[in-house]
Amino acid sequence: MTIQVMLGMLGNGLIVSLEVFVVTLIGSLPLGMLVCLGRMSRFAPLRWLMRFYISILRGTPLMLQLFVVYYCPYYIFGVSAGTGYRLTATFIAFILNYAAYFAEIYRSGLESIPKGQYEAATVLGYTKSQTFFQIILPQVIKRILPAMGNEVITLVKDTSLAFAIGVSEMFTAAKAIAASQRSMIAFAFAALIYWVVNLVIEFVMSRFEKRLAYYHE
Repeated sequence: MTIQVMLGMLGNGLIVSLEVFVVTLIGSLPLGMLVCLGRMSRFAPLRWLMRFYISILRGTPLMLQLFVVYYCPYYIFGVSAGTGYRLTATFIAFILNYAAYFAEIYRSGLESIPKGQYEAATVLGYTKSQTFFQIILPQVIKRILPAMGNEVITLVKDTSLAFAIGVSEMFTAAKAIAASQRSMIAFAFAALIYWVVNLVIEFVMSRFEKRLAYYHE
């Protein structure tokens, strides 16, 4: 197998990996905020439900969650979802898992803001929504960016777990090439690609941090 063919196979797998990455972020970032607000709610049943959700999703392996989401339709409802459901199950499991982590990151940011800022905004005539979006949220984003960056980088690497339910992402392609060629070269190229993708993410996150540097206390 030539290097060009190998890179082509890895590239096709990378497209799937990036698809899982992007869909997970799009779904888990807003869901994480909703879970966070529920976790901080004064309504006790909702608060305890969100705490239970976060505990379960953070306390069990993501690979196990992939299996649960993928096999649930068959073992619970007797429905055979077919191979086309594999990628959808991956999206669902990843979004639910990362929403739990993002929820706690959001909570740490919100709870780091002094209550005096809320009181001062009320005195100045700001509504609750204006206070949150114009005063609190910009500071929260600045404070949680490093933690969010770590989770986003972890997400890039976690996309390789999708191989467990037969999703043909980049790690799956590397395994297939390595098995057929009896060589570690495919793994080396895959590692290099993961690293480059994470370097790009690190650069983007650092640019965001610099853009928000004016919130530095």
